[in-house]
Amino acid sequence: MMKTKRRPVVHDITKLNKSIKATLENLANALFSVSHRTKYFFENRLGIQVCNFQNYTSLKNYNTFGIDVKAKYFVNIDSLQTLRYVLKENSIRPIYVLGGGSNVLLTRNLDQELVLYINNKGVEIVNEEKTHVDVEVQAGENWHQFVLWCLKNDFGGIENLALIPGKVGAAPIQNIGAYGVELEEVFVSCKTVDINTLEICTFDHKSCQFGYRDSIFKRKLKGKYIILSVRLRLSRSPHILNISYGSLKEELKDQELTIQRVAEAVISIRSRKLPDPEQIGNAGSFFQNPIISKDIFQKLIGQFPQIPNYIDPKGIKIAAGWLIENLGFKGYRLNDAGVHTNQALVLVNYGNAKGEEIYQLSRRIRNKVQEVYGIILHEEVQVI
Repeated sequence: MMKTKRRPVVHDITKLNKSIKATLENLANALFSVSHRTKYFFENRLGIQVCNFQNYTSLKNYNTFGIDVKAKYFVNIDSLQTLRYVLKENSIRPIYVLGGGSNVLLTRNLDQELVLYINNKGVEIVNEEKTHVDVEVQAGENWHQFVLWCLKNDFGGIENLALIPGKVGAAPIQNIGAYGVELEEVFVSCKTVDINTLEICTFDHKSCQFGYRDSIFKRKLKGKYIILSVRLRLSRSPHILNISYGSLKEELKDQELTIQRVAEAVISIRSRKLPDPEQIGNAGSFFQNPIISKDIFQKLIGQFPQIPNYIDPKGIKIAAGWLIENLGFKGYRLNDAGVHTNQALVLVNYGNAKGEEIYQLSRRIRNKVQEVYGIILHEEVQVI
């Protein structure tokens, strides 16, 4: 039996009048969880942008604390085209950008904000030299998976940053760092979109104004740009390794040094010290390590001679975890909000804690640290 060929659907949306196009757009976006096939049909056959809008979405699986709050307006951003469409159509609601949710404490439902979940993917080598390569990574890529990709390809520079949770797009905002290495050491530039003008803007290293767990995106430009991709310069073999950090140096004692071995050591240390968010909700270090002046340090060391400290270009860096542990908070628990038993710098959700309960615990710790040591702790985690 012969099959009758069906007449192809309209390919040129310009043949439809504006009212019909508007109706189709509304229909497409009324399908909150459209399939890839449906999305392909609207976007590639009819030329209509489809966004995966969802209403009253639980964010429990979108934040590593596992806090169960709702987003009234939620959309999955998997491309620049989708992002521009959403920003263009949204003229009323404030924007909240959500990546891996690994550096945020949600204390309320997001009823007013339009939540944009950054989920664009892709890794590309954009330049190759004898000593290094430049790699551009889309913001929605998982950071640790990208580190593993680099190790597989023998690209060095971020092996010390293995197992840091979250997505690539958050890395420059926070200037992530661990075990003696910070992102800015390999950072070349990041591509962004201006939320108001929709223009594509590139920020080089100097423009980002990096600091300790800080950048211009946390200060002057906070909430004004969305990072689309990040470009990093990574070394080729032979690599220059950084194992100056105490526990890392001890872990690698008498071992052959490679970027792969350094990463394995970092993963081993982090796994022992920090809880797995899949098992216990947390966002890693809740507070930054404070940096104080040498004069204040001299007074402090007289009273607390055992306090761990490190030389920093801006003064003396103090181990915040020690300050908290020395006050007896390590292992402290109130209902399901608590301080981790192995690392006092990590606040945890043992199951059903509310974000506000964890935040109030952090306030209690902060106030006590200031009372006893005269030091003000600042959150490394963003509190919403």
